[in-house]
Order: sequence, then structure tokens, then C-alpha cells
Amino acid sequence: MSDPVEAPRPEHQLLFVGGLHRSGTTPLTRALSAHPDISGFSNTGVPEDEGQHLQDVYPPAHELGGPGRFARNPSAHLTEASELATSESASRLWKSWQPHWDLNKRVLVEKSPSNLMMTRFLQKLFPTAAFLLVVRHPVVVTLSTAKWAPRTPLPLVMDNWFAAHVALRDDLPHLSRVKVIAYEALTNRPVETLAEVAEYLGLEAPIPHDTLQNDRSSAYQERWEAMASSRNPLVRTSHRYMIARYARRAKCFGYSLTDLEKEGGFDID
Repeated sequence: MSDPVEAPRPEHQLLFVGGLHRSGTTPLTRALSAHPDISGFSNTGVPEDEGQHLQDVYPPAHELGGPGRFARNPSAHLTEASELATSESASRLWKSWQPHWDLNKRVLVEKSPSNLMMTRFLQKLFPTAAFLLVVRHPVVVTLSTAKWAPRTPLPLVMDNWFAAHVALRDDLPHLSRVKVIAYEALTNRPVETLAEVAEYLGLEAPIPHDTLQNDRSSAYQERWEAMASSRNPLVRTSHRYMIARYARRAKCFGYSLTDLEKEGGFDID
């Protein structure tokens, strides 16, 4: 007789947190994990305690190009049609992750950037799962990710942002339980934003916000403005190119490439 398929118990709410690198998934997950009814990963020994590094079902982002690149890899976008979307995969993921949770807590959080591209796949494996996805300004994400992708031209790093969020936008109608929040709202109005998240998850106590820091984007905003008048003609050209190519597309997500103070993000609630 084969072993029974292992899966979350009915009393557990599995929550997948996703968002591109440098989008705020780590501080958000730390805030969530400080709640008495939520368990996240800690002290796992893998980068940022991300579940993608604790499993062998699907390729982690670093195998698909890494920060600033992976969303442009077609293999990163998994849906319910993937050959990996099986009960065996669900059982293997659960076995990999459950030792790192406190199963006495109701909400179990797994955070990985690649979750942004795998919502439909994960929903197929765990039909009652909820998704919490973070979106941050494309300019800030591009500039802050560049140091992790030094051989990738800035326009391609920004293209990665749009590849990821276009895929997300197309996947949203297929999801049963999903909430998208803007990083800017999370840091500018943490109490209000986390109250919405708490309501979404059915939490009675508020989610602590003490660890969230504001004004984490100002340095990148200043760098973006400086690029326009840089003495380096290649930098100026790159800046003009990104505005010409992506400004209109950014507006579809509520962002402006010329006014970085605009909060942006898109809400599906």
C-alpha cells in the first residue's frame, strides 16, 4: 500500500507570499511571522529562509537566471497545466516545508520571490491556499536589483519587472484567494495596510508593524533623477530608453517613471 498523501490539515491556512526581489517580501514576512497566530520560516540555513531553497519539486529562481532575470525565463511561469502540478508534488512540498513551521499556529507562511510567477501552480497543489503579493515601483526594483545582476543591462532588469507583473495580471482572474499590496502603501501606511491583510487572513489581533521602515526608496529615486543628467552618455541613453519604452506600460500598473513619488500599485479587491 502506498503512503498517504501528506497535506495541510483543515485547520491550517497556507499563505504564499510573493514579489520580485527587492519588493519588500522579507520585511512583510517578518511582520507576519511576529503575529501570534502565524508561523513563518526562520533559522533554516537557506537564503532569506525562502521555501524555494528547501524543496526539490520546481527550480528555484537562481536556476532560472536569478534576480533581475528569472521572470523572463518561460520556465519560471508555472500554472495548473504544468506537468509538475500533481498530488505527489504537493506531498513532497509539504514534507519539505512542514518541519520548519509551528503547526500549532493557524496560518503557515512560505515566502519566495518566484511565488509571483507560480500562483496558479501552487493553487492547483494546495486549493485552499491564500496568496499575498507585493508590488513595488519598477524603477526602485530595477536599480536596487542591479547589484545582484551586474552583467545584465538596466533595461533588461526593468523588462524583468514587466514580464513578471504582466504574467501576474493575467493569472489573477484564475485565483480564488489573493491580495495584492503595494510596497509603498505598506511602508507609508503600515497600520492601515496590515489591518487590511489581517482582515484578509481572518486574524483577530493586529499584525505588528514595528520592524517596517519608511523611506527605503529615496536613494534610488535620487539615483534615477541623476541618471538623466549623468556625464556618462551611456547612462543618459539608458535612462531615456527606459522611459521611452516603459513609461506607458508603467501607467497600467499605476506607476510613473517620471514622478517616483506616485504610490502606484494595482488593487484587485
